[in-house]
Amino acid sequence: MRLLIRDITKSYGKNLALSGFTATLEPGIYALLGPNGSGKSTLMNILTDNLSADSGEILFSDDGGEPRDVGKMGVEFREKLGFMPQYPGLYPNFTVERFMWYMATLKCIERSDAKRQIDEILSSVELDDARRKRIGALSGGMKQRLALAQAVLGEPSILILDEPTAGLDPKQRIAIRNYISKIALSKIVMIATHVVSDVEFIARDIIMLKKGKIVDNAPPHELTAKIEGKVWITPCAESDVVSMQDRFRVTNISRDGALVDLRIIADDAPTGDSHTVAPTLEDYYLYVFGDEAASAGSGS
Repeated sequence: MRLLIRDITKSYGKNLALSGFTATLEPGIYALLGPNGSGKSTLMNILTDNLSADSGEILFSDDGGEPRDVGKMGVEFREKLGFMPQYPGLYPNFTVERFMWYMATLKCIERSDAKRQIDEILSSVELDDARRKRIGALSGGMKQRLALAQAVLGEPSILILDEPTAGLDPKQRIAIRNYISKIALSKIVMIATHVVSDVEFIARDIIMLKKGKIVDNAPPHELTAKIEGKVWITPCAESDVVSMQDRFRVTNISRDGALVDLRIIADDAPTGDSHTVAPTLEDYYLYVFGDEAASAGSGS
């Protein structure tokens, strides 16, 4: 199974949202990382046929045969898609279970198969006890898990997830991350997220977008290897923290007794007391995007 994305370009007036995006996706998890305005949501909306590209093509092959244009496949391709948008439209007066049955009907799933899937999925996303609750009464995190549940319903070959762990507590994030990792063995899964730690150990490739262009595309360990020897722990007095932040790219601050340990990204040792540590994917993200990463929240 392969999804070929070739030279996808999209503009909104004079704003270039995507420029020549090209990638080949096979079963596994692909993380799409980038600050606001990088083009992540635009790409996802093009992949799910909610938006048309200005140029480029998307081809799909699920049987080892010649890849076909997804535009010409039409409904046949859309049936292979599961999409979790960043701001899903849920029906507040529906119960959780009724909503899942409604989505199963829209996806033309046989009743017996739908029951099996709904039971399995609601249990996996920890909503089994909320079956009869109205969606309007759910917490933000529960709505997020329900949005993921409907995306997975129908056992799609391609799963597009926009900020799937937003609003979840740490325990729920781990559970959802493990669930996505499990089902990704036989699916192409693309995840757009700002929670870098959620994809560091489950993604086969990290696609980094900046102003609509791919600036890097590689497995996580290859990306972190690029900044070996550039991540430092620097102890300093608390009174010196602000001045150190002005001089260096400080990514984390922690207390160590009377001193403060600063995690700093720099080509050379910030001070004589600094020592290098193993870089993380978050370190590399901050190395690439710098100040843009600090303002990253939700967005395209």
